[in-house]
Amino acid sequence: MKSEKGVMLIEVMVAMALLGIIGVALLSGTATTSTARITADERSASKILAESVIEEIKNLDYATDYDIEVPPEFNGYSIDVTVQNIMTNNLQRINAAIEHRGKVVLTLETYKSNR
Repeated sequence: MKSEKGVMLIEVMVAMALLGIIGVALLSGTATTSTARITADERSASKILAESVIEEIKNLDYATDYDIEVPPEFNGYSIDVTVQNIMTNNLQRINAAIEHRGKVVLTLETYKSNR
């Protein structure tokens, strides 16, 4: 019995170390999952916004510039619409770049005809 003195303390320390390693791994996984979910939500909202803006532009009269307002439900997002005339003003290439937190999240391109 005298030779087992301190073994219980070592067992407890090893168990605590293992619990600590497992806890850190679980927290790291949770943080990674949260980041991935936020990124997916951001891309999904950007896609919905870009598609709605493109549809709005297609329904407007043919113009050289389109002034588009970001709907209030997309607070924090901004949109940059560029128009390039092709084939002597009969066709336009329209790019809609969606920005969130200062970076471009999604760019959508479409064409619009004057006819």
